[in-house]
Amino acid sequence: MAQLTLVQAINQALDQEMERDDRVVILGEDVGINGGVFRVTEGLAEKHGKHRVQNTPLDESGIMGSAIGLAMADMRPIPEIQFEGFLGPAYDQLVNHAARFRTRTRGAITIPLTVRVPVGGGIHAPELHSDSPEAIYAHHPGLKVVMPSTPHDAKGLLLSAIRDPDPVVFFEPKRVYRSFREEVPEGDYEIPIGKAKVVSEGDDLTVITWGASVFQCLEMMDELPEDVSVELIDLRTIYPIDMDTIAESVEKTGRCVIVHEAPKTCGMGAELTARIQERCFLHLEAPVQRVAGFDTVMPYYKLELDYLPDAARIGEGVKACLAY
Repeated sequence: MAQLTLVQAINQALDQEMERDDRVVILGEDVGINGGVFRVTEGLAEKHGKHRVQNTPLDESGIMGSAIGLAMADMRPIPEIQFEGFLGPAYDQLVNHAARFRTRTRGAITIPLTVRVPVGGGIHAPELHSDSPEAIYAHHPGLKVVMPSTPHDAKGLLLSAIRDPDPVVFFEPKRVYRSFREEVPEGDYEIPIGKAKVVSEGDDLTVITWGASVFQCLEMMDELPEDVSVELIDLRTIYPIDMDTIAESVEKTGRCVIVHEAPKTCGMGAELTARIQERCFLHLEAPVQRVAGFDTVMPYYKLELDYLPDAARIGEGVKACLAY
């Protein structure tokens, strides 16, 4: 197994799936010769041909509309949106068309496309380059929403997404694009969409998170007293939600803290809290705590790290939950 970064693992998944299935095509801004703004598709145009790795105009609505048309023609398109803030112009195509064709045609037409989107803060980018809109897309029936945190999971989840018969929004936390390497199998493997991962087992409290926040939670856990045992869950799939894994953990620990970069109000933490209350109420020993971004526009880079949940702020949430 090779030691790969998250960028390299995604590139390997794309390369291998293009080799395996000639219906797979990539389209987006500068994805060809330049390999995209983060160089995730580097080398794929040279290997698989420019007709399968297509540069597009700066037109997210057009990119998404073209991908939908390709999917309707039995292709497996992978549109890349350069930054999560640029999903806005593609929203109508994605939500009102890609997500609805299965229902609209009573199952006669499905849209097997995977939208790759760099997401989140922490890289000192300008406005519209650092948001976390996963809850917006999880809200829409017909879309699956995925956000891996590690190279191993990124490859397996991306292969599952490309092979899924329905549209998948594949968010890639850019703060961990090149932050570390881990062993990634060189062969073909899938990680099921809709299955969370227990990163660390514990008995006193459950922490649920996803994306880059996994690593702030791990940092927080290193600073806790040795007699505090935390179970850390990496959600991996934002929707569909793996409530079985969550409920099993919360029923064991009786306490839960949810961590995410997006603003607190109406974020995924609110939905998870509601579901935990509905399913695990009699097991809870304390209210579910949420540690999230603030209810403001994502600030410019000088204040970016003050906005994002860090180990200290997550630790405060954990202590508040344990205090009950």
